[in-house]
Amino acid sequence: MLLGKKRKLGRHIEEIKMGEKLSLTEKIEDKDLLLYLGLTNDSNPLYIQHDYASQTPYEKPLVPSIMLTGIITSAISKYLPGPGSHIVKQEIEFHKPVYHYSIVKFSFEVLEVNKEENRINIKVDAVNGDEEKVLDANISVCPPVKVRSMDGKALENF
Repeated sequence: MLLGKKRKLGRHIEEIKMGEKLSLTEKIEDKDLLLYLGLTNDSNPLYIQHDYASQTPYEKPLVPSIMLTGIITSAISKYLPGPGSHIVKQEIEFHKPVYHYSIVKFSFEVLEVNKEENRINIKVDAVNGDEEKVLDANISVCPPVKVRSMDGKALENF
């Protein structure tokens, strides 16, 4: 349990500047797909059955769109702005399918910093190994808030 222990939080709104960028590259492996599909109990044949997918316009199994969304939300939680942040709105458009074993490069950029509302807007673009755009997104995020130190009465509601 982390009660009373110092936790590392992401950056507060005052520390974030418009134009900041982050990029990360992910390779979609079988283990990642199987973990996702197992956790969600998603058995869509388009995601896991090569024989079915070969008969569709996609020709091979796809990576679930929500799994790509998870990569975006994870990057926001880990890096920009980091731990303690919370996504309040997301708009994502998927332009091309992403296939198993694909390498996807995600680019994040802070477009707006609104200190009054403690919100930042982040633009996300992702391209596949052929440099084709596979998705773009606009994400509204509340960075972590500054926490007060706990006194002897802070845990009375437990």
